[in-house]
Amino acid sequence: MEILCFPTARFSPRHPIKPPTLCSPATVLSIRCAQVATAPMGEKTQYKDGFFEKAFMGLFSRKMQKYASGGIKTNRQLWEWDYDSFVDVSKRVMMGRSRQQQQEVVREVLLSMLPPGAPAQFRKLFPPTKWAAEFNAALTVPFFHWLVGPSEVIEVEVDGMKQRSGVHIKKCRYLENSGCVGMCVNMCKIPTQDFFTNEFGLPLTMNPNFEDMSCDMLYGQTPPPFEEDPVSKQPCFASICMPNYKYLLGSLANPSTPVCHKLYN
Repeated sequence: MEILCFPTARFSPRHPIKPPTLCSPATVLSIRCAQVATAPMGEKTQYKDGFFEKAFMGLFSRKMQKYASGGIKTNRQLWEWDYDSFVDVSKRVMMGRSRQQQQEVVREVLLSMLPPGAPAQFRKLFPPTKWAAEFNAALTVPFFHWLVGPSEVIEVEVDGMKQRSGVHIKKCRYLENSGCVGMCVNMCKIPTQDFFTNEFGLPLTMNPNFEDMSCDMLYGQTPPPFEEDPVSKQPCFASICMPNYKYLLGSLANPSTPVCHKLYN
């Protein structure tokens, strides 16, 4: 288990913020991620979500709920949500929307989570440098654990320079539970890339691996246009998507087509 150390430095030009480093449990400020053994392909990973994980699920679910079609609106408390409910709301957001509209909903939800002026402040604090890319990669591991599952910082090459600004997600919880290529791309990959690249000014590329449901996040690397991205040619998860989506999205996964139709609807 890795523990991230966040230096307690004063915020001033003479005392710049330093990126987190691996440190001992005795450090005053540390963030721990619950150890989870990811299940092999075809099996579902078991998570034991605590209060804070459920609070994050509830916060995002309640923000997304106003865009969701069908279902029953609920006033449950933040900690009363679970991951299945979060994924269900995501599915209902997809209903009746094009891929561009789905991506715009995610953008609006992400903006609603931030205080006014936050993107501009982020640009000032984290200009697109090696340090900023590595710092955000380090933060991703603990703070996105509830959403994507276990991950680790890895060394990647960006513009010919090696840096520890990559995050390897061992088996994405969102993809594993949704079972849908379209949801992965339209509700996570593309809007997250766009948000960091265009709103925060820090390029981010996400490369999901549909063979094992892992994913690599590369901070500092500009994402390619959708038409040039390998995911634009990804077929459906027919055996997983069909039973999950029949009752909800109407149109089933089509194993006879070479590309997932949700990527272009």
